[in-house]
Amino acid sequence: MGKFRIQSHGRLQEWVAEEKGYFKDEGLDYEFLVKPIITWAAGVAAVDAPTADIQRGAFESIEDGRGCNLSAACHWTINMAAAAGHGKMWGQAYSVSPSGIFVAPEAGLQKPEDLANVPVTVGYHSGSHYSTLQGLERFLKREQINLHFGGLLLDRLALLVDRQVPAASLFGAPFYVAEQLGFKKIVDTTFMIGHLVSEGADLDDVQRYFQALRRAQHDIDLEPEAYKDYFVRELPERYHGAIDLRRFGPGERIVFEPYPRAAFERTRRWIESWNLFPPEQKGDAQYEVAVV
Repeated sequence: MGKFRIQSHGRLQEWVAEEKGYFKDEGLDYEFLVKPIITWAAGVAAVDAPTADIQRGAFESIEDGRGCNLSAACHWTINMAAAAGHGKMWGQAYSVSPSGIFVAPEAGLQKPEDLANVPVTVGYHSGSHYSTLQGLERFLKREQINLHFGGLLLDRLALLVDRQVPAASLFGAPFYVAEQLGFKKIVDTTFMIGHLVSEGADLDDVQRYFQALRRAQHDIDLEPEAYKDYFVRELPERYHGAIDLRRFGPGERIVFEPYPRAAFERTRRWIESWNLFPPEQKGDAQYEVAVV
């Protein structure tokens, strides 16, 4: 059995566990991969024009293989990936991430209803895609919701900051960047994140990984100010001089509770109601098969 491959996921927990030695304390023989998966071009200085719709996102990156033993992505994508046989969903923990739809202060958009037929930039088959639909369907008719697939998380932040798109869905560090740069959160779209165990991963190693993250989560809960500096590692240099990390929130929080059958099945029904996946990407594995 090779080393357990851990990837940074744009959140604090892996950084805290790595730098405080919690993975080693749990006896995990591992490799920590610092590989950005939240942008197509993390070092982008500016975006000259809105990108064409990018029909590629978290689900597709899992289809291609991320190169780690456990992937984090929104629970909608993890649910569908597990059902399609791209790994198994870890059923003993999930995360909750603050997120929202942001607009420029000069855009004249004041309330969610103002987004009717306005393109909102999201990531395809990613948390921002589903959470934007889920958030806006409370305010708009489905046919009034207009999505623009503008790449991954930091791409969407750059498009918004450079005024190339009228609205964008953000979470994690970019959520706090947008707030500090004066962008207005017009809809709160907090969403759940799941975890996908790759084929062949040692489940004892997965348990060790989550035990380390539990310790890291406790540290973050107790004193979040001590760890916010790690967010700078997830942001392009263009933002470093424009933000105050002390004003950031802690971001995603891991909840060490089961992801139950009812949530799995309800999520599948909601995805089906929007017809979000073509037949070739759908799977039919039920909870007993798809979830560890």
